[in-house]
Amino acid sequence: MKGDHSECQSRLLPVRDALEVLSGKWKIPIIIALNQGNYRFRELHREVRGITTRMLSKELKEMELHGLVKRTVYDAVPVSVEYELTPHGHSIKPVVDALYKWGSTHREKFIRKSKVS
Repeated sequence: MKGDHSECQSRLLPVRDALEVLSGKWKIPIIIALNQGNYRFRELHREVRGITTRMLSKELKEMELHGLVKRTVYDAVPVSVEYELTPHGHSIKPVVDALYKWGSTHREKFIRKSKVS
């Protein structure tokens, strides 16, 4: 017997919300880096390889709007800005861990086997 359409929608909407917040190829790598600790902008740029400074700035602003990242400006010369995950940002860790586990299994089953064949 097929499930109730409203039940499907009630499960789908939060997943769509999550995917919208985490969309793109850079948010998860930024979260993984910030999970290791606080970073200044340049340090974070070096840590997340391949991202442009413009894209990093854009992604950090979006993540700040969604309450995932906290930006702290220190009154120094030159001005220093540091980024850290908020408690809400840290709550994504189990999702990232699950993606890591699934990706490792997928890589083992399909990617490595296709290279051997």
